[in-house]
Amino acid sequence: MILHRIRPQKPGERLAREDQLAWKIACMAADRVETDPAAGEMAALRIIDDWAVSIAALDRPSVSAARGAALASGRANGASLIGLGGNRRVDAYWAGYANATAIRELDYNDSFFAADSSHPGDVIGPLAAVAEARGATGTALIKGIATAYETQIGLVKGIALNRHRIDHVAHLGPAVAAGLGAMLDLEPAVLYHAINLAAQLSVSTRQTRKGTISSYKANAPGHIGQIAMLAVDRAMRGETSPSPVYEGDYGLMAILLGGSDSECAIPLPSPGEPPVAILESYPKEYSAGYHGQALIDLALRMRNRISEHGRISDIAIYTKELTHIVMGTGAGDPEKWDPSATRETLDHSAMYIFAVALQDGTWDHESSYAPERAARPDTVELWRKTRTVADPFWTREFLDPEPLDKAHGARIVVTYDDGSMIEGELRVANAHPRGANPWGAEDYCRKFLKLAEGRVAPAEASRFLEAALALPGAAGSKPVDLSIEARTANPGGTGEGLFA
Repeated sequence: MILHRIRPQKPGERLAREDQLAWKIACMAADRVETDPAAGEMAALRIIDDWAVSIAALDRPSVSAARGAALASGRANGASLIGLGGNRRVDAYWAGYANATAIRELDYNDSFFAADSSHPGDVIGPLAAVAEARGATGTALIKGIATAYETQIGLVKGIALNRHRIDHVAHLGPAVAAGLGAMLDLEPAVLYHAINLAAQLSVSTRQTRKGTISSYKANAPGHIGQIAMLAVDRAMRGETSPSPVYEGDYGLMAILLGGSDSECAIPLPSPGEPPVAILESYPKEYSAGYHGQALIDLALRMRNRISEHGRISDIAIYTKELTHIVMGTGAGDPEKWDPSATRETLDHSAMYIFAVALQDGTWDHESSYAPERAARPDTVELWRKTRTVADPFWTREFLDPEPLDKAHGARIVVTYDDGSMIEGELRVANAHPRGANPWGAEDYCRKFLKLAEGRVAPAEASRFLEAALALPGAAGSKPVDLSIEARTANPGGTGEGLFA
């Protein structure tokens, strides 16, 4: 592993291409190294995870709208749309967008945190679409996924976005571009321009996840995936790029990410070293923002000790500053206590998540967010007594350790009207690699089968699981086919768009 230190260049200074971050990422992605077996297996499991949460979201409005846009671009040698089987193909540019929207809709796929946050599994939709359309092998797709994860996780480790109010999808574009390059075996000179273009065009503000959170939160990864696909297409056709996109005196670091005196350090594999960062990311057992995963586990663990909810006067969630400002009181968003708030807002409310999990003793991707559930008077009363506190201990335990050792949990103090208190704490979610029940292959498959139940015929679900699990092995020499047919999938199209 090499730690690449970068800084903005001074006016008039010139940075050699070989010293630029985009070139270093391009060389890593173009390395002809074989995929690490454990990383390859995990890539297949993350495909299963992404398809599971997509199937559960197929009838959601955002997904239907994205599918409608995709179906307007039918193409015989295109890619499949999740839920519509293998017979209906659309342009990979639109399939990647629609499938990525379905993957992100329920906030139910994997996460990673370091200097910033991310959902690295968001890279898979665009990569799989291009793989199907171009006839890439399973081995190539698995390598592309491992490379895309490596790129995004390296950027997340080294370049903080949230503190500058830049949305974390800014790292997604270069990651998808790098993954496509690795999958298609592109040369560094082409990939360099694709990564520059993707990084330049993937920047948006953090308002995506602030206030009333809109349906665009689900569409954002697909939109950025399209940007990355366009960037690779243009670079392959000879288009050059703004450079150095990160280090230029008018580049991302100098203008948006800390100013002319900023410095960053991005870890990337050494030449000949396979990408394995995917093994540092963590799955979601529950459909909620990652900061809420441990809170749900903690609520379920504490609920047998907490009775007489009407006598509770205060619930304080002592947690890291990032949870406090993204999902808690520190965000300053009254919508986080609003019973009529959007689902996207509720899954980013630590107060709502803890109150409902405490009352119900379970968590469901649909019923836990139902409007009538959110509006229940006893829930609203308890919810509005719940707050977060940025605790220096939890912040330090999140910032200081290596990524897999970071604390994502909290200490809960429940205070009753007579002053008595009940406390509990949990460092990481149960499903986390350092948690009480770290997930293995059987857990991903169980999640898939649970979410596919009633939506996908059992034989079709089994066929898909077998195909996905075989991708890193001998079956990886065959062209990718990740199509799956759902029983009740809305074929798509809510209203007309510009491109009918």
